[in-house]
Amino acid sequence: QLQLAESGGGLVQPGGSLRLSCAASGFTLDYSVIGWFRQAPGKEREGVSCISSSGGRTNYADSVKGRFTISRDNAKNTVYLQMNSLKPEDTAVYYCAARTSNSGSSLYCPRVGMHYWGKGTLVTVSS
Repeated sequence: QLQLAESGGGLVQPGGSLRLSCAASGFTLDYSVIGWFRQAPGKEREGVSCISSSGGRTNYADSVKGRFTISRDNAKNTVYLQMNSLKPEDTAVYYCAARTSNSGSSLYCPRVGMHYWGKGTLVTVSS
């Protein structure tokens, strides 16, 4: 069974940090672009960051640039999202998603075009 599973969410104070993990089972992430998305209450799901299958290219939403870092460890079949300097507006359910790609440098990571999705992990930033 092909699955993605997020972990690492929780409650953190403003200015704090969390590291989210996205682990794949049933398939390898080696040939997948991976994206992190989030959905806050009452809002649409939005893209946060993407990483190419090679790990050599990344992109970030303007709202998280300089604070979040995406990385991957293909040997562990896992992708990470390091979140620093968290703000209350970062509160959301965070999802990882994969899109298979035959290009190691592709960053094509559209919300509506991802092939596999995890069930999400809740991040709450509050004092």
